This record gives sequence, C-alpha cells and structure tokens, in this order.
Amino acid sequence: MGPEKRQLWSTKETQVSNTSQRHQDYRLIGGAGERAQAAGLVNADWYTCAVPRPVMKQLMQRNDARAIRDTALWYTAIVASGALAGFAWFLHSWWAVPAFFLYGTLYCSPADSRWHEAGHGTAFKTRWMNDALYQVASFQVFRRATVWRWSHARHHTDTLVVGRDPEIAAPRPTDWLALASSIVALKQVSNELPKMFTAAFGRMNADDRTFVPASEWPKVFREARISLAIYVVVIGASVYFRTILPVLFIGLPSLYGAWLYLYFGLTQHAGMPENVLDHRRNCRTVMMNPVFRFLYWNMNYHVEHHMFPMVPFHALPQLHEAVKADMPPPYRSTLAAYAEIIPALVKQTHDPSFHVVRPVPSASQA
Repeated sequence: MGPEKRQLWSTKETQVSNTSQRHQDYRLIGGAGERAQAAGLVNADWYTCAVPRPVMKQLMQRNDARAIRDTALWYTAIVASGALAGFAWFLHSWWAVPAFFLYGTLYCSPADSRWHEAGHGTAFKTRWMNDALYQVASFQVFRRATVWRWSHARHHTDTLVVGRDPEIAAPRPTDWLALASSIVALKQVSNELPKMFTAAFGRMNADDRTFVPASEWPKVFREARISLAIYVVVIGASVYFRTILPVLFIGLPSLYGAWLYLYFGLTQHAGMPENVLDHRRNCRTVMMNPVFRFLYWNMNYHVEHHMFPMVPFHALPQLHEAVKADMPPPYRSTLAAYAEIIPALVKQTHDPSFHVVRPVPSASQA
C-alpha cells in the first residue's frame, strides 16, 4: 500500500473481525490472519499508480454542492416511489407490488454506496453532513454504523487478504446458498440483528470487541438502541393498525430492496485473487450507464477507489482518465463483468485456488 493510503487509514486500523460467519470460519481453521502476517501481507506496501501531486491535490477536493444535489434527488425519488406505492396500496391495486419493489430498491440499494462514501468522509466537504448521511444510510441498509466504519477500514487496509479482510463478499469455496440469501439480505440481517440486540443491552459481542475500540462502545450501544426503538415503533404501528404497511416502508425494504447493491457489489472483487498487494489484480473497474452510476455513486471505478480512497466519488471518472494507462482495461458493462464472475464462482465451488487473472500492464508488474 502506498504511504499516502496507509497514513489515511492508519487511524482506523486495529485488529478487526466482522459480523459475518466468514470471520468465525477464519478462527475455526486457525491462524489465517497469523499466516497472512507471516507472509508479509500485513502492513505491506501496495502498488500505487503514479499521479502528479498537483493532479491528485485537485482530485481530492471535496464539494458539498454535488453531494447535496445527488442526495436530494435520491430522497426525492424515494418519497415519490413511496407515495406511488402507498396510493396503489389504498386502491387495492396489484400495481402496489412493483411500486413497493421500486421503493425498496431506491430505499436500500443506493444507501449502500452512500453509506460507503459518507463513511470515507468524502461525500461532502462539511463533516456533519457526511456523519448524518452515514448514520441514516447505515440504518437503511441495516448496518450498525460505528461497527461497520471500523470494519470497512480494515477492508481497505487488507483488501482480500484472507484472515484480515472482514468484507469478502464471495469467499472460497463458493457458498451459493449464502449468495442466494443475500439477494434479500437474509444473511446480513440474521447476522446483524442478534448483535444489535446485544449492543442495545450494553454488551459488545466477542467479534466486535476485537476491532472496535472501547472508547467507541457507548456510540455502538446508543446506535443500536435508536435503531431498535424505531423498529419497535414501526412494528407496533403495524400491530395496532392491523396492517403490514408500516413495515413495508421501514424495515422490510432493507431486505427486499437489497438485490441491486448485491448485483453491483459482486462486481467489485468476486472471483479475483486473494492475498495479492495490487488493487489492479483484486478489484474491477466496470463501465456503467448514467443511471447505474448515479445509484452506485461512481463506485464502479473500484480499482481507482481502492488505490486512492480519499478521492471523492464525483472525481473518480477524472482519476480513471489520469491512471488508465497503468490499469487493466475496464469492463464494458456489468453484463461483461458477470460473464467473467459467474464462471469464476462456479469453478471456485470445486477449485478454491482458481481466480481471475487480469492483464496488468507489463511495465508496472511487480
């Protein structure tokens, strides 16, 4: 990892695990993290494309206006689709089904990219705006905000390093049942909900203790209590009024609206090699249409984002142009990416050693 990136993330770097079963598997097989450290994969130097300092300084400029505009458009779309769904519901129309599907998708899936960018602190120039969006988006995507902030720091520090990265979305061998359940976020919610209850009663589970500093625990407890209080009120309203409508608007969208962020998210790293110190090898940049790019907040430029995580979302296309000569060719579309991903996951079902090999420019290969 380049010195700049290491410095940017060092304040959040601790011994992390994750809320997922993947971390528990690491402990059961024993010593994956220790083997990664022994192999020189921890606190190592990652390959970084050369970018002139004045260019990088310009690219790292944050902008409130762009993020405010995009956030306002996003929430306007959520409200509009929710109004349409509610109107169809009260008319007892079957159009309520696609309307709620649209509402849930807009409620949940773009929240993943907003959670991500606001967590980096780069969405807005103004800090409190980043913090506010991060908290709200975390709730929408059913994540415990503070816990996942620290988890994601480790993901960037040790991307796809087995035993270290707590956010490997497609671990080997391929678990097709887990992937299928993730279409409606069942795996994530089933992992998060018990830990949310534990935190609400003032206790940190063993996994979280390994990477969330004790000074942050009161914040974790407070966030869990607020989230659960909201869900209690919503469920109570459904019971009192004898209708599922309230939970269709808050709660269930975090499940039935998760499909699109899984579709986007698997393009990032699925099928790529583990335990390499070059983001050009273990990340994908995928060209997307303007609608997808808006919903995903330019996270399709994922190699560039991992290499320079402090570049804001709106500058990633410019960063792509600045470094593309030293990058593998981007995928032409999400369909082109999945034409590689699906066969790779199928092969990894029986051969966990298989991985995609990207054509990294030979002049810069280590």
